[in-house]
Amino acid sequence: MAAYDFDLFVIGGGSAGVRLGRIAAGHGARVAVAEERFWGGTCVNVGCVPKKIMVNAAEYGAWAEDAAAFGWDMEVHGHDWGKLAAARDAEVARLSGIYGKLLAGAGVTSFDARATFVDAHTLDVGGQRVTAERIVIATGGTPHRLDIPGAELGLVSDDLFTLKELPKRAVVLGSGYIAVEFATILRGLGAEVDLVYRAPLPLRGFDEDIRAAAAEALAAQGIRLNSDVTPTRIARMGETLVVSQGDLFMREADAVFFCTGRVPNTAGLGLDKAGVETTRGGAVVVDDEHRTNVPHIYAIGDVIDRVNLTPMATAVGHALADTLFGKNPRKASYENVPTAVFMSPPIATVGLTEAEAAERGPVDVYVAHFTPMRHTISKRQGRKSLMKLVVCQHTQKILGAHMLGEDSAEIMQGIGIAVVMGATKQDFDRTIGIHPTAAEEFVTLRTRTRVAGVTAAAAQ
Repeated sequence: MAAYDFDLFVIGGGSAGVRLGRIAAGHGARVAVAEERFWGGTCVNVGCVPKKIMVNAAEYGAWAEDAAAFGWDMEVHGHDWGKLAAARDAEVARLSGIYGKLLAGAGVTSFDARATFVDAHTLDVGGQRVTAERIVIATGGTPHRLDIPGAELGLVSDDLFTLKELPKRAVVLGSGYIAVEFATILRGLGAEVDLVYRAPLPLRGFDEDIRAAAAEALAAQGIRLNSDVTPTRIARMGETLVVSQGDLFMREADAVFFCTGRVPNTAGLGLDKAGVETTRGGAVVVDDEHRTNVPHIYAIGDVIDRVNLTPMATAVGHALADTLFGKNPRKASYENVPTAVFMSPPIATVGLTEAEAAERGPVDVYVAHFTPMRHTISKRQGRKSLMKLVVCQHTQKILGAHMLGEDSAEIMQGIGIAVVMGATKQDFDRTIGIHPTAAEEFVTLRTRTRVAGVTAAAAQ
């Protein structure tokens, strides 16, 4: 008789947990996965998928306006929020259902229940005691509200997808990727939008040229940028919400969205009963093998708060399954991970920012601005693309590639392959461009814009 009910128990049925469970079962392991909310996790249900659908919807309004410049006689009679919501929700339901089918097809036991630790090998799963030889925590993250009076009056990112109608006036708190995406969605669908944030520029952590270009693009759409503001209160005045910073700042809105980050979803899991260590912010502490301080308990995905991206989570889940049960020990690299921000126009990036690269030594920086042909005709403001390469002076390897502009995510996926392979500036230079495209700018950057990191390198 087996010592445990399962060889592997995964807490969380999101991208990381489902991939891990499915691949581990394919290797012959007895696997169970528990999900208390919805299969597919944040990405499928209240993240990447529904958000991208709403980004697409917001873009059509601008495209309809631009059509006249190309000779089309079109009339726009407004936007039907309910019709969009129905189409979005149907697609989300379809994809969420696929996750359950994938697990069932692989022979995984699924629990539609919350799983919490009783001890290091035992879980309470919806009132049932279950034991496992190995346990993986893959519970993802959860939206974070600012700790200010009236915070309960605000919405979090999940709530955008359950709204019955578009708010006429919205205040979006924050300036990370979720905040700027939500701001452009709401504005594109017709709302008046204020983006409120503490920093001088949005998108902290991104390349500085990209941040500046993003601010210009957001403002060009009519989004009011309120920088250097730290809200201290939300109050209700009749049907109106008021966001304020003392007597220095005040904005009225019909809806206030907290897009002020996400925190690891570890509250109430009973990690203390298993002896699992977490950081002060609640992230599960793991080593390079994704092992916690308890040798048979692992954690992957957003719950470790490392690189919080769906493809990263699935890659790590797959690698861990191969390592534990597939006789193929391997790791998914956290280096050179391509990512995108689906604001309008979108941002895509891979590798190091200029500032990060300059800390390691001297770099050559190439920057180009390009107006897509579509907008040389439409004359729409704020649609200029920015392309940037950060190149190591010593090796000539591309350390970072960054773009703000239409189709940037589609373009950056291919460039990401080149960067991961160690491509040099000369590799880019001898590649023939596809004309006429914005993408060809990346292979025609011949004039160096500036040098960075020389002083830092000399000091070492």
